[in-house]
Amino acid sequence: MGGAAGADVTILCYHAISDSWSNVGAVEPAALDRQLRHLLGRGHRPATLSDALAAAPGERVLAVTFDDAFRSVLERGLPLLERLEVPATLFVPTDFAAEAAPMTWSTLGQWVGTDQESELRCMSWDEIRRLVGAGWEIGSHTCSHPKLTELDAVDAALELGRSKQVCEEELQADCRSFAYPFGLHDPEVVRLTASAGYGIAVTLGERLLGPRQRENPLELSREGVYRTTSWSHFRAATSPAVGRLRGSRLYRAWLRLEPHSHAGFRIRSTN
Repeated sequence: MGGAAGADVTILCYHAISDSWSNVGAVEPAALDRQLRHLLGRGHRPATLSDALAAAPGERVLAVTFDDAFRSVLERGLPLLERLEVPATLFVPTDFAAEAAPMTWSTLGQWVGTDQESELRCMSWDEIRRLVGAGWEIGSHTCSHPKLTELDAVDAALELGRSKQVCEEELQADCRSFAYPFGLHDPEVVRLTASAGYGIAVTLGERLLGPRQRENPLELSREGVYRTTSWSHFRAATSPAVGRLRGSRLYRAWLRLEPHSHAGFRIRSTN
């Protein structure tokens, strides 16, 4: 992971993909296609998260990640990414994958009983293995998608350790990457994540143009992309020049001094 701080690594976070589902986490396929083509056209080399972090200093790399293992990622995302020759990284909540069950945490429960309830379905392990065959990386997203910062140390460690074990048993491969549910983490959760054996963990900042963290491999920030993400916002958030600024200590210090600046704007997320 020597390239984590040296390479220009853009890490995107998506959830579901749908033309019709109005959930904020469901990006339209045409928007996803436009966004990825834009970055590929600017010279970003697509890679899984682990491969991106091993890139050489100075290399411009794109890591596309998906949280929650919505089945729409397989149905609508895989064909699109295969056409663009973009491998991705999927973070799986293992309790839901075990039964391909609908995911209903947070505000997702409002879709139960509607004509879009099928959008809540998690991929099965057989379906996830199809992504592995397509060159994707699979990481853990805990077992039940809790807010780890609200659990005691024993329960948090169980969520971290058991989900890693399940991923490894189902896929017969080492599971080294992890995504914090809701992006929530604190020093104790980060410590437990390291103790569970993960080498990479990603957060999900909700601040528009918030700081970009590439120094600690267990606190890597991502650009959350939502149905409401405007084209101007996406271009600014993925700009190499803006990214270098956001990765600087000076920028982080400025944010602490200017809590009411535009960089403090928050986006509601259901991930």
